[in-house]
Amino acid sequence: MSARQTPQASRTPQAPRPVCVADDADLFDVAEAVAAEWAAVGVRGAFLARNLDTGEQLGFDVTELVPLASVAKVPLALVVLDRIATGELDAARPVVVDPATSSVGPTGLAAFRHPATVAVGDLLLLMLSVSDNAAADALFGLVPAEEVDARLRAWGCGDLRLRHRLNRMYECAAGAAGNDFSLALELAIRDDHAGRHAIETLDPAHANVGTATGLVDLLERVWRDGIGHPDACAELRRLMGLQVFTHRLAGELRADTLKVSGKTGTFLHLRHEIGVVQSEAGDRIAMAALTRSDRRANLAPDIDLTIATSARLAFEALRH
Repeated sequence: MSARQTPQASRTPQAPRPVCVADDADLFDVAEAVAAEWAAVGVRGAFLARNLDTGEQLGFDVTELVPLASVAKVPLALVVLDRIATGELDAARPVVVDPATSSVGPTGLAAFRHPATVAVGDLLLLMLSVSDNAAADALFGLVPAEEVDARLRAWGCGDLRLRHRLNRMYECAAGAAGNDFSLALELAIRDDHAGRHAIETLDPAHANVGTATGLVDLLERVWRDGIGHPDACAELRRLMGLQVFTHRLAGELRADTLKVSGKTGTFLHLRHEIGVVQSEAGDRIAMAALTRSDRRANLAPDIDLTIATSARLAFEALRH
């Protein structure tokens, strides 16, 4: 692989241009084009796309550690599924989720007003299909974060760390900003530039974190049945294919000949997605798009569209 660093941005010494990587000059041009798309809408971050069969890839800032929000649900799911596949955990085991003590979130059990009993296998479905935080934290109740993290270490996932439940992100934001979510967003943006974090779970030293390389490596191993039990990999692929929120990676890749299996993540100024795009011709392109912005807005459809454009450009460049 060749890698070369683009020049520093002239407008501010604190915002260097991304370090692009690619396997040849044409792919490097695509990496620069994706970086330019991000800059045009005012986002920074990390991006990596890799052909799982040829190994060719393109991206930028691929080793930067990034707080993951709901993208952390993918390695959590893999560890839980591995325990199911090896007989350590029963997918049919009932779990009671009580809104009085469950996690914050707009979807699934997190939005329920009354206690519900849900099987472990269905918690996995809710967590990955509609990004249900309460389902995720119910699973963390069965397999604590430190155990998930230890299993990732044992599997050699050195660029991924899981340190806390999903609700910890909201607790830390509330601790820094009270119930003022707009203030929490202001703090997140300010601290991102300062490198000192009032919201602990946005600090890479304390957050659930990963790199674009580490996340794409994980996807590659899952799609190759190369991590944990093969049945766990197969089920994770199936569940990621059921994601309801398809406005990011799949936004410009909607065709009957393509399948996008992914997982989004959104928190304050972070908008992420990882996934694999598969074509009927056999192409398998794994991607990680990890953006952050200075946008004071809860919704940013132009950023989502930029992630979609990035995915299309990368897929078209890497398919054969």
